Amino acid sequence: MALNPIKTCVLGVGLAGLTFHVPFVLALPELFTLTAVLERNPLTPGGKVQQRFGVTTKIYRTIEEVVNDPEIELVIVGTPNDTHYPLAKAALEAGKHVLVDKPVTKTVKEANELAAIAKAKGLVLYGYQNRRWDSDHLALKHLLSLSSSSPLSLGNLLEFESHYDRYRAGIRSSWKDSAGAVYDLGSHLLDQALKLFGRPARITAFIQNIRGVTKPEVDDIFTIYLHYNPGTPFSNQFTVLLRSHILSVKSPQLRYAVRGTKGMFTKYGLDTQEDQLKAMPSVSSILEPSYGQEPESIYGIVENIADDGVTITKTTWPSDAPGQYIGLFKNLAGAIRNNEELEVKWAETTQVIEMIELAYKSSAAGCTLEVSNL
Repeated sequence: MALNPIKTCVLGVGLAGLTFHVPFVLALPELFTLTAVLERNPLTPGGKVQQRFGVTTKIYRTIEEVVNDPEIELVIVGTPNDTHYPLAKAALEAGKHVLVDKPVTKTVKEANELAAIAKAKGLVLYGYQNRRWDSDHLALKHLLSLSSSSPLSLGNLLEFESHYDRYRAGIRSSWKDSAGAVYDLGSHLLDQALKLFGRPARITAFIQNIRGVTKPEVDDIFTIYLHYNPGTPFSNQFTVLLRSHILSVKSPQLRYAVRGTKGMFTKYGLDTQEDQLKAMPSVSSILEPSYGQEPESIYGIVENIADDGVTITKTTWPSDAPGQYIGLFKNLAGAIRNNEELEVKWAETTQVIEMIELAYKSSAAGCTLEVSNL
């Protein structure tokens, strides 16, 4: 059944708005209509959206104008991290559905408050955890779903290592340099790990500002360990290692190193969607077969141990499924119009914030912390 397009306002026209939100709203006209954007200081009458995409839409300069527009049904929050909570709250209180970029809030308390408002008003509240639709992550999920009888099975996992590393000696003229790496990149790594393996028993974190080029309290590297007891999710003890280093001299960078009782998976390089979205001449490119396709040069490698305990075979593990952030937007529209189940549940995004808060506490105290049972 055809859906009436959801009248949408995107808050913010920086990297998030112009790269990760507006293109998908425009590429899915059967599901969304870009009714307005929030751009506080447009330099031209049509603003950045018209300049980038050739599209004319209403431009609001304040959140009050946005929430008082009765046409707007959905508000997408793509502004600096510290504004997510107040802007999402204002939109929900005005009766708008809300998609919030990661990290959804600064604290669990704020996330729970937004959830309560959405529930009371019967609104969809969705966390933008788009990296679940990365090509490398989809390839990894496929590998982990193999039967234990498969010759490519890794067996029971012993250690799962996931990275977002880069080399950047200086700072950018961006608010992201004051946000901290854990809230910025850790939100993605934690979300993927928690979705794959569930809630850990303990957490240990090492969080630092290694470059010294921003405020001392603004972290630019981190290593976070999630410790799982036997039986959750494997019969053996299991450790997740999540890491981001800002001074990593490597190309391509390590993405995954997954060790199991029967094999190991190693993957380098990043999903291509962000670079494609920045460079594409038209949003119609999102719908082309080449979109989200990963080059074979960065396919993963599976190494399996033979029954003799000595021989190792290597197999290329292709990223067959292209990256598809568009899947998140299709699910969002289905949830709003047809009450479809959310693929990114708010409780899951709240758990990410909980782990971030615990990680900072662990690092500050220099110790491992217990994670409470839900």
